[in-house]
Amino acid sequence: MSYKPKTINTSKVTLNTEVLKLTELLAENTHNLWAQQRINEGWVYGLKRDDVRKTHPGLIEYKKLPESEKEYDRITAMNTLKAIIALGYKIEKE
Repeated sequence: MSYKPKTINTSKVTLNTEVLKLTELLAENTHNLWAQQRINEGWVYGLKRDDVRKTHPGLIEYKKLPESEKEYDRITAMNTLKAIIALGYKIEKE
């Protein structure tokens, strides 16, 4: 396979303080969307991930996740915000 992911160039994007505040809110929302999808598919909390039994240790509240898992969601949120700006959109609070 020769798949080479091509991402939006965000290297010149700097997020201001107001937009940075969104990162944690969006990270929590990202986790909740993922968890809701899993639950809808029949997954439940379990100490270990088991694709057959559909158990996953990440099916807990965002605030109870290990920092390493929160960081994964934060990176997704921050890169999404940067991509929006890189594509020429503005993010403004009303």
